[in-house]
Amino acid sequence: MIKHFMQVLPEGMLMKSLSRPGPVLTSLLCCTTKQASLTVRPSRSQFFSWESVSLSCEADGSFAGWMFRRNTSDEEETTCGASWGKVDGSSCHISYIDPLDSGVYWCESIEGATTSNTVNITVTGGEVILQSPVLPVTEGEDVTLSCKTRPTPSDLTAGFYKNGFLIGTEPAGHMTIHHVSKSDEGLYKCHTSSHGMSRPSWIAVLDGNPTNAAPPPASASASAHVVARLVFHLVVFFPYGVSTVLMVSLYRNRPTSTAPPHRAEGRPAEDCDDLVAVSTVHHF
Repeated sequence: MIKHFMQVLPEGMLMKSLSRPGPVLTSLLCCTTKQASLTVRPSRSQFFSWESVSLSCEADGSFAGWMFRRNTSDEEETTCGASWGKVDGSSCHISYIDPLDSGVYWCESIEGATTSNTVNITVTGGEVILQSPVLPVTEGEDVTLSCKTRPTPSDLTAGFYKNGFLIGTEPAGHMTIHHVSKSDEGLYKCHTSSHGMSRPSWIAVLDGNPTNAAPPPASASASAHVVARLVFHLVVFFPYGVSTVLMVSLYRNRPTSTAPPHRAEGRPAEDCDDLVAVSTVHHF
């Protein structure tokens, strides 16, 4: 099972998540592991208190058989339906979210073999939030940032910040970044004179060059074919390997034969003289 650890940091800093793989059969199953996709509705990373949020998970077109889990500042690796949220069919629904629900969310298959991406959700009890993509965006796309307040004033002029620096002021309260690149990746927040500063959110940008992108995961049929071929080779060649080891072992442990005794013709010359002498005595 893959585990996730999260630390909720003070305001102005990004929430981070780490993951470590659990035990897997790397020799056979490493190439068949798939990643699920977690989506959030509404699709944003910041929420006001008492809003409702829904999570759904999908892998290979299947929306069934998932557990929704999270890490917060108070709890680690809790499951939807236990101490938070309600399982609603193939989704997890949080009717009234509050700041204690801020944290890192993900989903896992029931058997624990498949895990999803993680998403950071921030809930504020204040009056302003930054609406930004909750999932990574791809290079070349357009990204719109919106400064949303509660209640909404008639004049919503907002300043937008990246990594602590003002990058623009928009009278309509929203800013569009055209054709994003890796240089646009960073920590964003917004500010209004009437409602103050929002919490920050990280915007991740994926490489849009397909030559540098990671290869897509193998399909289920291709993975099954690889495993079948591996099992076939094990079944066919394993007996030959065992028999070869046994033959080598028997050959090394075979008994060694002793050399035969010397025959009479191999005796030294002095022994022959003794025989001649004995024969002479018998003639007298």
